[in-house]
Amino acid sequence: MSQTAVSPRSRRSRLPFLAVLGPGIVVMLADTEVGSIITASQSGVAWGYRLLLLQFILIPILYVVQELTVRLGIFTGKGHGELIRDTFGKGWAWLSAAGLAVATIGALLSEFSGVAGVGELYGIPRAATLTLSVVFLLVVAFTGSYRRVERVAIGLGLFELVFFVIAFVSRPDAGQIAAQTFQPALGDPGYLYLVAANIGAVIMPWMIFYQQSAVADKRLTPADFKYARWDTAIGAIVTQLVMAAVLISTAATIGRHNPNASLNTVGDITAALTPYLGVAMGKLVFGAGVLGAGLVAAIVASLALAWGLGEVAGYRRSLEDHPLRARWFYGVYAACLILGAVLVGVVPNLVILNIAVEVMNALLLPLVLGFLVMLGLKALPPQVRLRGWYAGLAIAMSVLTAGLGVYGGLSGAGLF
Repeated sequence: MSQTAVSPRSRRSRLPFLAVLGPGIVVMLADTEVGSIITASQSGVAWGYRLLLLQFILIPILYVVQELTVRLGIFTGKGHGELIRDTFGKGWAWLSAAGLAVATIGALLSEFSGVAGVGELYGIPRAATLTLSVVFLLVVAFTGSYRRVERVAIGLGLFELVFFVIAFVSRPDAGQIAAQTFQPALGDPGYLYLVAANIGAVIMPWMIFYQQSAVADKRLTPADFKYARWDTAIGAIVTQLVMAAVLISTAATIGRHNPNASLNTVGDITAALTPYLGVAMGKLVFGAGVLGAGLVAAIVASLALAWGLGEVAGYRRSLEDHPLRARWFYGVYAACLILGAVLVGVVPNLVILNIAVEVMNALLLPLVLGFLVMLGLKALPPQVRLRGWYAGLAIAMSVLTAGLGVYGGLSGAGLF
């Protein structure tokens, strides 16, 4: 038997959780991407701590959604696109892949805008920052394996932990947090628009495709299911705590003194934080967090599309394959990165679409969550299929989340 087949089993016998750890942590770190950071920042500035409770409410919802992708990946051995194709047919699979493509391009515009913005803080030309970023991300995938890509992604994502430092030094008022957290403004269209943006910033189509495909590519087995769920749970908690930290930071500083500030770029946020955090802290720490978030999300979103299209179209699709054996897979990955970087380089003002991209994700939720729940009801083996109270919980959470996301997005845009 090959080393690839023996080694994971040996690792699981010694350190089972550490062997399985990865897909959930990576996808959750990617979840707190540049658009999400800007959405949380604007939420804190415009509404203080009134959107803070939402960040915690979304933890169990995020867990249930991503746990179902883990369940599907482990017990069917198939990626999300392939499972939709085999269960519902090619037409539905291509529709799902189209939604994934739209969400992925939107995400990459946010990520590269943020990465370029960090470079500009230090006087580095946008073209240079974007080129270096794309080259780095190509080298990571083209010269590695799934495990190496996963380690690099986790390493990049850990930079996001600096947002906890920023939240601490911003010295939030505990009394204000307690008073405003339970004072939503559900009658205000602007508030509802940010509710939709925050929901779209947490549940994205490419996250579902990535985690299910990563579980399959990592060859996790039913014996790993318990540890994969812990991996997902830890990731869900960490990502929402990061979102809460960003919101608290801007609410305690910019929101307190300049609540009408518009934060559309990394530079806007950094400049607004500088009076409270200092120039060095504002640029270095916030820039490091955004850079890590942007790069890990660029990896995850691009791989999700490369996997998803491969699952629908049927081409080879594994990071364990040499680029010459999986030309389409690596080609789609490279094309995503290059297209996103070129668009941001040619039209820099695309960064203002950050919050709109998250709202778009919320509007896609009926399609995304609809497929996910139906697969959980139909495609799984009977013993692990959604049933009973957990099926009811998953359906109720999906309907409420998708409904609120769509209503908030349309209402905030003045269509209701």
